[in-house]
Amino acid sequence: MSSQTFATDTSGRTPVQWAQGLLTLFIGLTIAHLGVSLFLLSELGSDCFTVMIQGVALTVGLSIGTVHVIALILLMAVMLLATKGYVKPGTVVCAFCGGWIIDFFLWLFRGFSAAASPMWLRVLVMLAGCVILSMGMSVVIESNSGTGPNDLVAIILTDKINEKKPVQFQFVRMGCDLIFVAVGFLLGGTVGVGTIAAALFIGPTVQFFLPRSRAVIHKIFPGL
Repeated sequence: MSSQTFATDTSGRTPVQWAQGLLTLFIGLTIAHLGVSLFLLSELGSDCFTVMIQGVALTVGLSIGTVHVIALILLMAVMLLATKGYVKPGTVVCAFCGGWIIDFFLWLFRGFSAAASPMWLRVLVMLAGCVILSMGMSVVIESNSGTGPNDLVAIILTDKINEKKPVQFQFVRMGCDLIFVAVGFLLGGTVGVGTIAAALFIGPTVQFFLPRSRAVIHKIFPGL
C-alpha cells in the first residue's frame, strides 16, 4: 500500500455531512473499544499507551485515570496549536466517550474470567481484541471527523514524514507504540505479551483495514 495523507479540510461540510461523519466515527469508536475491552479481559498486558500512562502515574504520584485525562488534554492542546486539519469535533468525542464504552463492554462480558480460562482462550481473546480494535480504528480515521489524541500522534507523524520521504502508516504506528511501551516500562509500567503483540500487530492491521473501511463508508455516505 502506498503512503497517504490523513489531514483533511472539513470546513465546507454541511450539518448533514457532519452528522454522517460523527455517526460513522461513533460506530468505529464502539467497535474499537469492543476490541480494547477484549484485550483487557484477556489480562495479558496493558495496551501500549496505557503502559506509558501507568509509568507516568507512578512517577508523579497521581491516579492512572487522572494522568490519562491530563495527557489527552495536553495532546489536544499541542495539536491544536501546532497542526491544522487534525483536531476535530470527533477528537473530543473519542477523548471523553471511550471510557464509558469500555465500561459498558466490560459489564457486558463480566462473566468472563481470565483466571479461570485456559491460556489458549486468553490468547485468542487478546488477538481478537487487536483485530477488532484495528478495524474500529480504521473506521474512525476514515470518518474524517477526528480521532483520539493518542492515535493522532502516529497520524500526524506519518503526514509530516511523508512531506520528506514516503512512509507507510503501519511503520510509524509501530514505532510510536514501541516508544510508548519503552517509556512506560522504564517508568515502571506493566508490560505483558499482549502489550508486545499490540505494538507489532495493530499498526499493520489498521493499515490493512483503512482502504476497506474507506470503500464501505463512501458507499454508504458518498459525500464524506
